[in-house]
Amino acid sequence: MEILIEDPITTCLSPSVYDMICKLGFEARENCDISSIVTQNGEVCWTTITDCMVYTESGICITRCGAVVLTCFLILEAQGLDYGGSVRLLGPVCQAVHLHLSSLTKGQFETRYSPGLQWTGVPELFPEMFDALGSLQSLAISLSLMKLTSCLERALADVYLLIGKECPFLLRDLIASEELAQVFGQSVMDVLKVFVGSPCGLNLRNVLWHGFAAPQEIPPKYCSMMILLTAGLGQLLKGYLQQTKFTLAHRPFITLTSLEDLIVFPDVTYEVLSVLEEVMKKSTFILKIMLPYWEVALINFKSNRFADCAILLLVQLETGLRKVFATVNKCPKRLLTAESTALYTTFDEILAKHLNDGKINQLPLFLGEPAMEFLWDFLNHQEGPRLRDRLSHGEISLPEFPKEAANQLLAFSFVLLLRFIDEDLLSMFKQEKAAVRALVSVAEAYGARCHPVSQLKKQVLSCERSIGVWPLLPLPEGSEREAQRSEGNSEINACCSLITEIVAELCHHVPETHRVPHDSEHLPPEKWPQLLRELCSIPVRTLFCPRAVLEVLAVLRKVGAHCRRVCGQVAACAELRRRQWEDRSLRSRQRRNYLRLVHSIKLLSPMLYLILLLIALESVNIHVVLGKNTSEYQQYLRFLKSVLQYTENLAAYTSQDKNKWDEAVNLTQAALLKIWTFSEKKQMLIHLAKKSTSKVV
Repeated sequence: MEILIEDPITTCLSPSVYDMICKLGFEARENCDISSIVTQNGEVCWTTITDCMVYTESGICITRCGAVVLTCFLILEAQGLDYGGSVRLLGPVCQAVHLHLSSLTKGQFETRYSPGLQWTGVPELFPEMFDALGSLQSLAISLSLMKLTSCLERALADVYLLIGKECPFLLRDLIASEELAQVFGQSVMDVLKVFVGSPCGLNLRNVLWHGFAAPQEIPPKYCSMMILLTAGLGQLLKGYLQQTKFTLAHRPFITLTSLEDLIVFPDVTYEVLSVLEEVMKKSTFILKIMLPYWEVALINFKSNRFADCAILLLVQLETGLRKVFATVNKCPKRLLTAESTALYTTFDEILAKHLNDGKINQLPLFLGEPAMEFLWDFLNHQEGPRLRDRLSHGEISLPEFPKEAANQLLAFSFVLLLRFIDEDLLSMFKQEKAAVRALVSVAEAYGARCHPVSQLKKQVLSCERSIGVWPLLPLPEGSEREAQRSEGNSEINACCSLITEIVAELCHHVPETHRVPHDSEHLPPEKWPQLLRELCSIPVRTLFCPRAVLEVLAVLRKVGAHCRRVCGQVAACAELRRRQWEDRSLRSRQRRNYLRLVHSIKLLSPMLYLILLLIALESVNIHVVLGKNTSEYQQYLRFLKSVLQYTENLAAYTSQDKNKWDEAVNLTQAALLKIWTFSEKKQMLIHLAKKSTSKVV
């Protein structure tokens, strides 16, 4: 057990936000005639809704938090919205809409509103939301609102792209755009601002997706109103498309690829689920007011509703980690919603190295690197799945959300909850449940998989395997002998000798614990693949890498990518020409070109191994780059970029439409000399790192 945090918390909403969401829209008691809001055919009467908008003269949104007056929106709006006044007037309208939808059968709802919901691209979600409203379950309504806001954002972005080019990333900026105002009208967009587009308003999207709102704190009438508004937007869009003759195209959903690299936890079994149900009630990581979210997450997992499970887990991981963040950094007020966007405590700040005031964030130190690496892999790294962003922005098809991703999140969450239970209970679970021990063991050994360092290692190993195929490429009878007769070997032999010398020098900088045993003076070429694998097994610190480290890694990865391309091209070209040779379909010039290919492979193979070895060694010592001064750093970057230029040119020369094999040999000779010269200057990272100068054993 790490720490036990007292849990007297009854809400995570700050006083003004709580008043805005839970009280303000209930102050006006008058009844609103539903026929003035929506017709019998389901047509939304927008004027009734937009007439509820109240505007201020200054254009600045002010809200009170205790004795302090804070500006709640950092950008002046063209017309200042009085958010509080607008919510107060919208309250009876929302109530009328909620009573109206509650009175409909599912068939009536679909008949009246399905046409207006088609524009979202996911109309099948809305009957589920209608069922949630009918169930009167507050958590189902909160989950429905989360899914509605994400699909609405995606659909609005598609509409934006009818006119604009680069779509804003944030829903707030999207709703404030001139492009959408041109399609729907400014007053309509102001209504959306009140509900989901500004931290000064109800801000339903953010308070839910960032885990501030407990289930019972979201009035069902706001979910009903958002459904009606979405249908009304579809009706307005239909008129706009008819007028402009535009066609709305939905961008394809993102497919989560390379998940196999992230599958480290075994499947969550029913045994683990039963333990988890008990742990949830005892772990101080979970706020008691948020426990229903966790319970329903498990129900969704068991019901194979993996997207719903993942949404709830991600939201509550943020809530729980915010609680720990506020405790370890001694800033309890950060647990609550803030009065401006700058002060919201979200994953971005929770997982950062520093706090806003420059102090060290204690949460990463408290959680430890394995847990932080998992969170960064799944949430932050650009080449990771970025589950939170993609789910909240509507970029993933919910029905196709993979079980594997939900399983990993659930397993990690379970291990995290275990850190906040009584030590005796934890000990009992570990002793009696082998599955629990297995999950904890995996979590404690977790290492980054989506960090640029990890991706670079994957590149090196993939390229090494590809080069390893070259000797297995069958050659037509007589082709190799003819290649040796037709081409001189002196140049290639000289280059290969130089490669051997450089590799021998590089091997001096391999950590002693990862050196490959051999009997000769130089490491024989057949041992090079083993050395690469050894180097790629060495752990490298990945959390919070400085800019210089990331910049060098980016260049090394580009080098690795071109090496991989060369490997594939050479293998493909050799196989194609071999078949054509045997079929006697090669013309005389093509035949000579094929012989040059066979000849040059003898040089390209060790050269690529050399570059991969250089990449692997430099990546092991990547943090040493911070010891270089500005001049040394720029010289080092120029060297790496010269290697990059070589691999780019080599990829061009070895492409199937070029086949410039003689030029590839000449290019390689020049690159070798540059590498040798720079190595002699002792300016590589391996030379600056602490190293052993003893010979390879």
